[in-house]
Parts: sequence; structure tokens; C-alpha cells
Amino acid sequence: MVYHEAMVPRLLAVCLLASTLSFAGITDAVRTRLERNDFAAAEAALQGYRTAQGVTPDYLEALSRHIRLDREAFDRFYYAFVYVRIMQALGAYGFRGFYERKAHFLQSVPYALKNIRWLLHNAKLPIELPTLMSAFQNILASEKLKRLTPVAQSQTQDLQVRIFSFSFHHDPPKDESGNGGGFIFDARSLPNPGREERYKQLTGKDAPVIDYLNQQEGVHQFLANAVALVEASVASYQQRGFRNLMVSFGCTGGQHRSVFLAEHLAKRLRGQPGVEVAIKHLKLEKMGR
Repeated sequence: MVYHEAMVPRLLAVCLLASTLSFAGITDAVRTRLERNDFAAAEAALQGYRTAQGVTPDYLEALSRHIRLDREAFDRFYYAFVYVRIMQALGAYGFRGFYERKAHFLQSVPYALKNIRWLLHNAKLPIELPTLMSAFQNILASEKLKRLTPVAQSQTQDLQVRIFSFSFHHDPPKDESGNGGGFIFDARSLPNPGREERYKQLTGKDAPVIDYLNQQEGVHQFLANAVALVEASVASYQQRGFRNLMVSFGCTGGQHRSVFLAEHLAKRLRGQPGVEVAIKHLKLEKMGR
């Protein structure tokens, strides 16, 4: 498409989609019917315009107060810009979600797909673009994208606290929420039950290991400090409307100390209002425990 100055009002029209409707009125056709007290015809005209164009008369009249508006040209070119904007958004969602592995961006994809579906059925572009339209059809038919679901309202109300235990012989857990991780507590300074033969086949969830660690003063001090930090963040996150907090405990083998600490924190946070706790022991999963 060749750019020329005559396109500027059209570009401005798209940029002004978020402009105020405080001066909104109604189209001449609707106003005329209202002046005749023909309310049914006025409503039919208004609804018909909305169904056909997808842009309210109120918006167009408000826009015309800012720029000289050719409504026929606006209607002709408007949806081309809508397609461009959706493609920009989908590209961002896909890159941040699939390539950067920030899963929360993918939760917006279903909304974009819904908009594309509406456009394909209702919007007419000024030129034929069969290859692009075919690409959109393929996007809508993608099973991978169909499996993406937006976060349910009930899921977004609580603070999701995900607690991990892991071994420092491997990489720390990755934050799938896209928030860049959270707390990582290094428990290798604490007494290690794994060095004693009687505990080697046990884990931090077994009573003998729990009793052993509960007898260590350093463990209690470590826990008190960690819990204080996490609980302060929980309170702050809830106040600020955040939805995800990640806490990881690591030790040498990921079997005893880190598991014990993660379980203790999970027990402490469960039952707190507005907090949903999920716990995962990475080394124990590999052991089939």
C-alpha cells in the first residue's frame, strides 16, 4: 500500500478508538426517527448499524468532533487496521508465550481467536487477500491453539503460591507463570540427614527425618527467617493484586532438607484466606516417591 497524506485522517481514526465518548450522540437516521416518535424504527436503525459495522454511531459522531470524518471511507478501511492490530497482538502473545515460555501471555490467545472468527464472518476488506484469510482459517483450526484456555475468573482471585524442593545438582525450577521466579532458599548450610545411613532411603516427608530436623536449632531459625520473608511477600502481593508467587528450597540431593522445608511452608500457608498452595518435589518425582 502506498502511503500518502490523504491517509492521515484514517490513521488518526484508528488511533482515536480509545477517545472519549462524552460528546457522543446518535446518527442522523436514528435522530430523525426519534423526532417522529418512531422508537421501534430508531432502535432497528441503531441495531442494524451496529450489526453491520461493528462500530457504534456514538463513536463515529464523537470522532467527527476531532477530525473531518468521511464515514464511508472509515467503514471501508477500519477493519484492515483491526486485522493489523490483532496480528501484532497475536505475534506478541505467541513469541512471549511459546518462545520465551511465559505462559500467562498464551491465556490471551483465545480472546484474539474469538475476534478473528468474528472478523472473518462479519468484516469486509477493501481488497481481496485470500492467502491471509487462509492463514487465519488455519490459525482457527489449530488444535494446539484450541487447547489454550483463558484463566477462569475463579482461578484469578486467589494468590497462587507454588512451592518447590530441588537438588542443586540440577537447575532450579523454572517459573512458568512468566514472572521471572521468586524466592530460592539454599538449605545446604543445615545439618544433612542424608549423611547418616539410617536416613539415606528416607525423605523429608518421613517421620524419622522430620524428628531429626526438628531437633536442630539452626533449622528452626532458618525456617523462621524464610517464613517471615514469604509471609511478608504474600501480604504485599495480595494487597497489590498479584496472582503468582514462587518459592523454592534447594539442598544437595533434594531429598531431605529441601523437602522438609517446603512441606513446612506449605502447611503454614494452607488455610490462609486468599491463598492457594501447590507443592512439588522435583527429586522425589524422579525417584518415584
